[in-house]
Amino acid sequence: MREEVVTEYLSLGLRFGRLADGFVDSWYGDPELSRRVDAEPRPDASGLAAQSADLLAALADSGLAEPRRRFLSAQLAALNCAARRMAGEEIPFRDEVRTYFEVDIEPGEPDRYAEIHDAIGALLPGPGDLRARTAAFYERNAVPPERLARAVQAVSDELRAMTRTVFGLPERESVEYVVVRDKPWNAYNRYLGGFRSRVELNAEAGRTIAALPLLAIHEAYPGHHTEHCRKEAGLVDGAGHGEHLISLVNTPQCLMAEGTAEMADAAVPGPGWGRWTAGILADAGVRVEGELVEEVLRLIRLLMPARQDAALMLHDRGADPDEVTGYLERWLLVPPDHARRMTRFLTDPLWRAYSVTYIEGPRLVGAWLDAGTGGTSLVERYRRLLDEPLLPSDLRADLEAADPPGVRTGAR
Repeated sequence: MREEVVTEYLSLGLRFGRLADGFVDSWYGDPELSRRVDAEPRPDASGLAAQSADLLAALADSGLAEPRRRFLSAQLAALNCAARRMAGEEIPFRDEVRTYFEVDIEPGEPDRYAEIHDAIGALLPGPGDLRARTAAFYERNAVPPERLARAVQAVSDELRAMTRTVFGLPERESVEYVVVRDKPWNAYNRYLGGFRSRVELNAEAGRTIAALPLLAIHEAYPGHHTEHCRKEAGLVDGAGHGEHLISLVNTPQCLMAEGTAEMADAAVPGPGWGRWTAGILADAGVRVEGELVEEVLRLIRLLMPARQDAALMLHDRGADPDEVTGYLERWLLVPPDHARRMTRFLTDPLWRAYSVTYIEGPRLVGAWLDAGTGGTSLVERYRRLLDEPLLPSDLRADLEAADPPGVRTGAR
């Protein structure tokens, strides 16, 4: 029965993909299983809720090792919540987030955002309000959409070589970059299996070349692509853990993946990536203010909890979307069109909770990396994130074990 439970989990995940386009983030398993699921009658949400509950109950007698049962239990609890919500059950937003991602969320502090604005203003002096000066900074560091793929490829090639040296990569791995338009995100990794990824870059992301190195790091080296490759090689091919053939949104797996990718620059290339990137892009005919870009983006990332605030405003407090758009525009220092795109992402039925992964993921992963549990180096700890099916609860348990009661763990 052991691997039958895994096959049922994979089938269940594929059924979610039939019900909600985009729910299956990646799948590279047996095509025959896909064909069987596709040949079934179209699933309904209530049926998926019942199936996930039954499979969750069956885990105890499955014969799987405890770490695998724990991983699947967390995944199935999230899928059950998602199915019940699809079926029309009213689930409070914070409860939904807790079940999906194993985290509790709270709103940020606008006073803290104002302090960060002051720090950004000190880096970007000149006439006009801060939003105008930030827009001018982005404009100075812009790249036309037609040059975006070439620029990101140049950065990616260097990151790939560094990642191969530090962590190791399968010999035949590869990433293809494609520029697309009119998407609610800046970039998206579609892992194809066989150590291959297709990374789609939103042409609007080219408004600022400043984010380009972070996009390549997050989506490819040593972020999502690297994690997928190493888990396929180690967990799937090496250990036969077939549950990792599929990645499903709105599960603890996603929070760990986004947190790992968001913190990837701490491992490769590390501090000083701004000057490093500027040198690479200069050879590609693109000029950027490398060190300034790194410092401004470090501060901009500290404003990202405002995205989570926006989700709470919409789904916990019932705020009007226009109010939420204004909030994002004000605190994230983004133009109206960008803020509207972010609000559209937050109001999408599938993606409405997903912004939490970009806030709580790096917050938890960053604290865990900083804690240095067991006296290991940051690179060694990051390798564990790439190789092991860790859950948010695993990282919290490590942090609690490392900190005496009443001592606060440092976080990024």
